[in-house]
Amino acid sequence: MSANSSAPQAPTFWEAFAYWLKLGFISFGGPAGQIAIMHEDLVERKRWISEKRYLHALNYCMLLPGPEAQQLATYIGWLMHRTWGGIVAGGLFVLPSLFILIGLSWMYMAYGDIPAVAGVLYGIKPAVTAIVVSAAYRIGSRALKNSLLWGIALAAFIAIFALNLPFPLIVLAAGVTGYLGGRLAPDKFSVGGGHGKGGTSAGPAVIGDDTPTPSHAVFTWTRFWRILVTFLGIWAAAIGALTFLYGWDSVLTQMAWFFTKAALMTFGGAYAVLPYVYQGAVEHFQWLTAPQMIDGLALGETTPGPLIMVVSFVGFAGGWTKAIFGPDSLWLAGVVAATAVTFFTFLPSFCFIFLGGPFIESTHGKLKFTAPLTGITAAVVGVIVNLAVFFAYHVLWPRGLAGPLEWTSALIGFGAAVALFRFKAGVIPVVLACGLAGLALTLVRPFVH
Repeated sequence: MSANSSAPQAPTFWEAFAYWLKLGFISFGGPAGQIAIMHEDLVERKRWISEKRYLHALNYCMLLPGPEAQQLATYIGWLMHRTWGGIVAGGLFVLPSLFILIGLSWMYMAYGDIPAVAGVLYGIKPAVTAIVVSAAYRIGSRALKNSLLWGIALAAFIAIFALNLPFPLIVLAAGVTGYLGGRLAPDKFSVGGGHGKGGTSAGPAVIGDDTPTPSHAVFTWTRFWRILVTFLGIWAAAIGALTFLYGWDSVLTQMAWFFTKAALMTFGGAYAVLPYVYQGAVEHFQWLTAPQMIDGLALGETTPGPLIMVVSFVGFAGGWTKAIFGPDSLWLAGVVAATAVTFFTFLPSFCFIFLGGPFIESTHGKLKFTAPLTGITAAVVGVIVNLAVFFAYHVLWPRGLAGPLEWTSALIGFGAAVALFRFKAGVIPVVLACGLAGLALTLVRPFVH
């Protein structure tokens, strides 16, 4: 008798809680890896949701700003166990990473000058540069399917590299271009792409293709406005409390406002919004330095959860550097700032799911708003190339172009690139290997000179 002949028992809230907690600790590999893990677990093994419903939810999450894998977990948790199910699924996707990053950020800020730690970071920096180049290639090979999209990517690169235009303006222009292009040349902007395997059915699921939409997921305007007012109220109360306690120009309040805007700009993944975060956090507010930003990305790459969690490091470093609670409370300052940044970065993601989920559940058809996203994705490629150039400049010429080339960094970066492109190595093994190479160089360097 087939094990797939009948739908499995619906999971209890606490069974789902245990799964989401486990997922928070194993969700390595970026959005593609995280979506693949959930597909294997939820669609194929546990059969909590069918392939069609899973991909339908994913298509919506791919259109949203924010981390699509975390939003997908929130969506499925909400569909199964109402609002608290979504909060638990989305929250546990992030919290393990937050705790781990707070620990790593503290070690970095407190002990980053110790030779062994500095050596590891020396090796990791060129690896991160190669990883960003790999991301640009990976996204570009999937997104830039014609000369028009290549042109958008090139224009975005020139706009941010040569003209130093703000990232939100580039995203807006690309979205408008995509919208107009979808109407004037739909064949050029119909580039699609999906996740998942799309193979044979794994069998009946708890939430199957024909399972009626649960009552809590039925769209009503009353519910829509109630959710919108609730989330706007939570956001206003949080930023209002920071303004009341510390003032509008304080570090924490400005972080809250800045990362709210950053959350709404995160189309196309974390790599796309990092230039915006760099422009604000490094150049404008000076919460951290450019080398610290690169180190923070390296730490984010080696922890579970969405890569956008690198903003938690930015928050920790900013709170610590600005000593917002005085020179004797640097750790507390870092923890509070990292937590505040994480809260304001992810609050919109929950809002988008709870607000738009009922509407999406009422369609079960193709979403027809992908042309602007196609334009934005093309622009994102150009923006990520700019990020790679920025990282390469700071890593290979740390004293400026007039200074000498850091040839050992160049060799480590070349090795990382070969591992990523030629041997398809995973990000974490590459980062660890390069970190060990940097440590080894630090240990032998005194004997060489």
